[in-house]
Amino acid sequence: MADTKAITRLKKTKELLKIERDEDFRLYNDMFLRVNIEQRRKNGVTWYPIKINNEELGYGELMHLEIERTTNINQAHQFSSGKNVSLFSNRQDEVLEITGTIKAVSKNTLKLILHSDEMPDWCYEGKLGINIQFDDNSYTEMQNALDVVINAKSGRIAELREMIEGEMPIAFEKINNEVLIPQLNLSQNRAVRHVLSTNDIGVIHGPPGTGKTTSLANAIRLTLQTEKQVMVCAPTNAAVDVLTEKLLELGIDVLRLGHPARISEDLMQSSVDGKVSASPYYKDIKNLRRNAEEYFRMAGKYKRVFGKEDAKQRAAYYQEARNSIKEARLLEDFIVDELFKNSQVICCTPVTATHRALQRKKFNTLFFDEASQALEAMVWIPLLKCNRLILAGDHFQLPPVVKSQEAKKGGLNISMLDRCIEFENAVVLLKRQYRMNNAIMGYSNVYFYNNELESDDSVASHALLYDDDSYLSKSLEFIDTAGCSFDEIQNPETLSHSNPKEADILFKHLVQLSNDYAAHTDLPEINVGIISPYREQREYLMDNQSQYEFNRNKISSIAIKTIDGFQGEERDVIYISLVRSNEQQEIGFLADLRRMNVAITRAKKKLVLIGDSATVGSNPFYKGFLEHCEKHGLYRTAWEWL
Repeated sequence: MADTKAITRLKKTKELLKIERDEDFRLYNDMFLRVNIEQRRKNGVTWYPIKINNEELGYGELMHLEIERTTNINQAHQFSSGKNVSLFSNRQDEVLEITGTIKAVSKNTLKLILHSDEMPDWCYEGKLGINIQFDDNSYTEMQNALDVVINAKSGRIAELREMIEGEMPIAFEKINNEVLIPQLNLSQNRAVRHVLSTNDIGVIHGPPGTGKTTSLANAIRLTLQTEKQVMVCAPTNAAVDVLTEKLLELGIDVLRLGHPARISEDLMQSSVDGKVSASPYYKDIKNLRRNAEEYFRMAGKYKRVFGKEDAKQRAAYYQEARNSIKEARLLEDFIVDELFKNSQVICCTPVTATHRALQRKKFNTLFFDEASQALEAMVWIPLLKCNRLILAGDHFQLPPVVKSQEAKKGGLNISMLDRCIEFENAVVLLKRQYRMNNAIMGYSNVYFYNNELESDDSVASHALLYDDDSYLSKSLEFIDTAGCSFDEIQNPETLSHSNPKEADILFKHLVQLSNDYAAHTDLPEINVGIISPYREQREYLMDNQSQYEFNRNKISSIAIKTIDGFQGEERDVIYISLVRSNEQQEIGFLADLRRMNVAITRAKKKLVLIGDSATVGSNPFYKGFLEHCEKHGLYRTAWEWL
């Protein structure tokens, strides 16, 4: 029998995924395997030498370390929470290493959880470093999932495969209009009712600030009235944590799966290890382990055995130790089995859905949040265990990360959300947003959302200051660096761009804003976010902010991140440094308009963009945005601060 359209496409997707994996590994090799330790340090993928400041046994009976680098202080690096690394010894005679996962990281220190309950002896002999590891596991799981989907001849997986391709109709029950949650607005209630009526595939389209995760959490709560247990996923651990938090607030019993290093500290009580520790049987497990240690210690006294009786006694101690360990494991397995059986929600990233305790489990519904960021193959991993799918996200925000240009051209970056958003009857749009005032929302609303969004009355006209004469009362500012010779600089190693002079103007504006705002003693505290699409500029901004004296009287915090770092977040004031300034009018990945949509929709009261209109204005999106700023805010020139 000939392949269906869906099978043909998924076979191609599998090939593209291999191309992407190979490109990812090539980039890793270029930065890591083919270069010496000094170059790896420069590339930001190795810290060496390091010292261990602290070690303790933590959650999951795993060793927690606090590590500090002792050279290359403050140099940019690529270590981030959740990444797998290897702790190694740089002795010449042999390669010694142990793997772990980063829990938290700052400029020069990080918290590492080893995949072991003890430190190897060589860790105490110095010459230590850490390397970022290549993560092949997610590629393997995606390929395995696609194999199952491609080979499904019949059954639910085959049906869902054809539905997602648009080759088979999607069915719905009659919508129950009596379902009404007082805390939700009209379109949020419509979204919840839509989810409850979906038999196959439903989509909650949630533009910025519209309460997508709140709507999803309430839909999950009502679904649990008819289903004993559901699976909930998101592509990043941060997104899974946000959803877990929302569900806990609604009083839902959530089991948050994942490595302890990848789970927020505040949510550890919802993790497997946290729930095992809280079990009334945990005392017994600890006692059994303590007994095992004691028996091992007593057996260890018999170093040299001279008689039969001594040998028998030592064997008996070892047997007792093994029995205690076995009993402790059985008790722990019983607790874990009960958790997986009785928790209302299993919440995790897609790859974690392959957890051994879930191998034979089936769910009726998969809820998948932030679906725009997930590769289609990634969604299939948990979907193989489920009968129906609810996607939530916004296909005008962050797309999946695809490093290979060939794979991107082939369509690997087209997500399952991109495909399902085409089925009009499957999609419900959240229309009311609670973050931005009208001026900040305006351009994004027209450009991306067909002007269908509306600001809630609580935010529609809010501003830093209600005074027509002050720039503080203007919600939008564009500071133009055209003609100032603020040329971009490219780092030859990372190929990322920075623009130090543009950063200087940004900080000078922020100094002025902080002083002028603080002069109004009756105004509330505000928080500030500084965004640059370029990592090199973000590093420059972070390294140089201390040279400027901001008035902190009214500013509670200043955060500096890339666009991806601000996904899902908001600030009273947002600065965006566009960086690119060149005669060729090249704007690089500023042309990724979905990313820029995320950046310009993070601000609640004031948005300040700084860039070269002669460079970015060559793109119709930025040209339109400049015109929007002139019409609804302030257009200023960088010469004011020179």
